Amino acid sequence: MRILLVGAGGVGGAFTAIAARRDFFETIVVADYDPARAERAAATDDRYVAAQIDASSAESVTALCREHGITHVMNAVDPVFNMPIFEGAFAAGADYLDMAMSLSKPHPEAPYSKTGVKLGDEQFAVADEWESAGRLALVGIGVEPGLSDVFARYAADHLFSEIDELGTRDGANLVVTDDDGNEIFAPSFSMWTTIEECLNPPVIWQDGEWFTTPPFSEPEVFDFPEGIGPVECVNVEHEEVLLMPRWVDCKRATFKYGLGDEFINILKVLHTLGLDRTEKVKVKGVEVSPRDVVAAVLPDPATVGPRMTGKTCAGLWVTGTGKDGAPRSTYLYHVVDNEWAMAEYGHQCVVWQTAVNPVVALELLATGTWQGAGVLGPEAFDAVPFLDLLTAYGSPWGMQELSV
Repeated sequence: MRILLVGAGGVGGAFTAIAARRDFFETIVVADYDPARAERAAATDDRYVAAQIDASSAESVTALCREHGITHVMNAVDPVFNMPIFEGAFAAGADYLDMAMSLSKPHPEAPYSKTGVKLGDEQFAVADEWESAGRLALVGIGVEPGLSDVFARYAADHLFSEIDELGTRDGANLVVTDDDGNEIFAPSFSMWTTIEECLNPPVIWQDGEWFTTPPFSEPEVFDFPEGIGPVECVNVEHEEVLLMPRWVDCKRATFKYGLGDEFINILKVLHTLGLDRTEKVKVKGVEVSPRDVVAAVLPDPATVGPRMTGKTCAGLWVTGTGKDGAPRSTYLYHVVDNEWAMAEYGHQCVVWQTAVNPVVALELLATGTWQGAGVLGPEAFDAVPFLDLLTAYGSPWGMQELSV
């Protein structure tokens, strides 16, 4: 297996640190628009090679694939670049993986009730072409989406005879401080992507169809395990809701994220001021995207690890009827402690938790344990080998029964 890793930022850097301990691949070409960043990440293993890439150009992706005999393209950049990378991999005859799907566009007349272009629609539109070519595009294989989708497959196969709701619930008790120990606002993941998913209309699957609601709707308090505790979660647009119902029978699918009041207020202010916009505006003769500016002035998520404490939890709350015919409510989850992630890998817990899942998936593909063609989500594959290998990586998952 010869992998092209597109993006050497927070998640890409963590990906290289995790993969360096495994032996399932021959080489990884670590590519980034910034050559210095690619070289830093590639310096961690003799099997790594650094390269420069323009992720907005399918031709650039194809050329690099052909130059290095790439078999699998791993997309680790913001989803605004998904389609050029996706198309470039296909043109080169390589398989493709990403951690977030192609972007959505709200319904022009009724954005808070009807879907427009949904997450992943552009990719699923060419699924037949990928399948006919015998090529695999494994989409949404980060942590969310990704691990939660694996949990959905596991729940359907091993825990439930009938599923009422697949409810992804994410929360954390992470705190970032400045040099004086004062708590500061510093997102632990890409601010560009966070703005995109939090301010777009959230999608819900119910009774055989998708519909939308206003951002931050249906708040609920969810009690997260392993000391994180109760966190208020709200509806957020996310791929799980678009992926799970394609392969797993359920009456309802939702995604709720524990953002917190401060974060929600900041996002609302950004939207009010137009600073969430991606269209470029002219400022003193220079054209810039307001959202790019916001992302640029905040701390790089890859650098906040040493000043961060706490844990992050990603998981899936499944309700319905158990295999024994009785009502069941189960939370399948994965918790990562930032202190452990920094000590063990030198990367903060949120990016590490995101990066470990595609490494596991690539190892399963390399060994032939997972096989497929077309545009497929994690739900299309057997969950047990994935969860077993994740545990073997030293990061076990958990399961908690909740009151019915």
